[in-house]
Amino acid sequence: MSESTTRLNVFKTYKLYVGGKFPRSESGRVYEVTDSKGNWLANAPLSSRKDARDAVVAARKAFGGWSGATAYNRGQILYRIAEMLEGRRDQFVREVADAEGLSKSKAAAQVDAAIDRWVWYAGWTDKIAQVVGGANPVAGPFFNLSTPEPTGVVTVVAPQESSFLGLVSVIAPVIATGNTAVVIASERAPLPALSLGEVLATSDLPGGVVNILSGKASEMGPHLAAHQDVNAIDLAGADGALAKELEVAAADNLKRVLRPQPVDDWAGDPGTGRMTAFLETKTVWHPTGSLGASGSSY
Repeated sequence: MSESTTRLNVFKTYKLYVGGKFPRSESGRVYEVTDSKGNWLANAPLSSRKDARDAVVAARKAFGGWSGATAYNRGQILYRIAEMLEGRRDQFVREVADAEGLSKSKAAAQVDAAIDRWVWYAGWTDKIAQVVGGANPVAGPFFNLSTPEPTGVVTVVAPQESSFLGLVSVIAPVIATGNTAVVIASERAPLPALSLGEVLATSDLPGGVVNILSGKASEMGPHLAAHQDVNAIDLAGADGALAKELEVAAADNLKRVLRPQPVDDWAGDPGTGRMTAFLETKTVWHPTGSLGASGSSY
């Protein structure tokens, strides 16, 4: 290459993350993503309702294996996500700085907090059952045990602001407890979410456990909220009008709905609320004492 030749940059092509693969939107649509000053950053896929349906199919297919994995194994995989994200830290610092209009130091702090959040939830995978389950006192010759189980496929409307730390803060608790997720990324700042798909794909997370869509929550949200194979929905990133619309649509098959909070401090202590929001409690009863002529007991 001669000294006078100017090398052209290779621009990144952002794609959806569905079923462990990276499809373009089936509609072929894209939309422009700009930084805080209005400068063009990239074209992101504008997901369609067909993309949303494909994501639900992938999430349902992955649910059996993921919910059946040991809590310890899920924790290992969440920790692996943190490892992979740490290795790509500089990339995410740049993307978060552009997306949020932050200085490099503030973007780095948000990325570091997101990495730490994966580690935090990784540590909870084999402990949450002890916190919310247990043996129950019963008046009679019985005892019973209550154990938490994942709800199923959860649609997550990711926060519009804090597009990375907030994103991780709503995805990690859903999958830590054995659910699978269909995530609608921030419409304004979807690029860190789409790049997160590349981390998930190389982190031992089974395909379909997390599926990431970009585009309009107002277009995909009502369809997913009414979808009969979606079991719950997190409205973290929905504004008032959209949240009300999605909550009404979700009532058709009695989905669990986690309503948006007035103020979400994503940098604060995450607590256990987002894990327990998508758990069901199963109670098993056992008789005590001798049963029948054999004298066996339970």
